[in-house]
Amino acid sequence: MILDLIASEYYAARKNVTESEVRAMPMVLRIERVDPPSRTALLEAAAASAVAVCLDPRADVDGEWHEAVRSWVAGRIRKVSRRARGVQWEAVQELPGVTVTVDGASVRSLLPVLVSETPREVAKLQISGSDLPFDEPGAVPEGARLLYVNPRVEMSAGKLAAQVGHASMLLAPTLSVDELKAWTALDFRCAVRTPSVAEWDSLVARGDVVAVRDAGFTEVEPGTTTVIAV
Repeated sequence: MILDLIASEYYAARKNVTESEVRAMPMVLRIERVDPPSRTALLEAAAASAVAVCLDPRADVDGEWHEAVRSWVAGRIRKVSRRARGVQWEAVQELPGVTVTVDGASVRSLLPVLVSETPREVAKLQISGSDLPFDEPGAVPEGARLLYVNPRVEMSAGKLAAQVGHASMLLAPTLSVDELKAWTALDFRCAVRTPSVAEWDSLVARGDVVAVRDAGFTEVEPGTTTVIAV
C-alpha cells in the first residue's frame, strides 16, 4: 500500500536517486489578483489535497495512478508549489490530480512526475510571489487534523504549502482504519496553526507526533523541523 511506503520510506536515505530520476508533486495554488485567499485557508487546502492524491482510489495497487505515486514515494518525496490565476488555473484542472477548496481557497495537487517531464501548463507557472499576509484563523473545525508550524522559522506560503502537504502524508499512516475513514469522509480536513515558541517546544518533546524535517533545498536549513502533525 502507498501508506506503508510513506511510513517506511520517508526518512530512508535515497543516495541512489540521481537528479534525472527525481520526481515531484506539483502543487498549484490559486492566487487571484482580486480577492486572494487567506493564507491559513490556502495552507489547509494544500495539506488536504496532497494527501488526497496519495489516498485516491486511483493510487491503489490496481489503479491508473499507482505506479506514478509509488515511484515518487519510494524516491524523494519532493513537492513544488506554484501559483496560478485565471486561465492558468483552469488549464491545470485538466491534468491528473485532486483539487481541494477550503473557505474559498483552492489548491490542486497533481500526480507526481519526473521533474524533467513537468507538464508545460505547470512549468510556465511562477514559483515565487506566492506569499500571503498572515491572518487570524478561527476555531479548529470538528474532525480536522492539527498541523503546527514552527514559530521560529520564516517561510513563504508557497514553501509552507509543500511542508503541510508532507505533514498530512506522514500523518495518514499513523491513523487507525476507523480514523482514516472518518478523515476521508471530511475530505482530509486539516487545521494549520502556529503555536507559541513554548507550545512548539512542548509539542516537539511529545512522543505522539510526526515531524517534517526539510531537505533544505529552499528557504530553510537542511534538517529543520518545519511542521508537526498531531
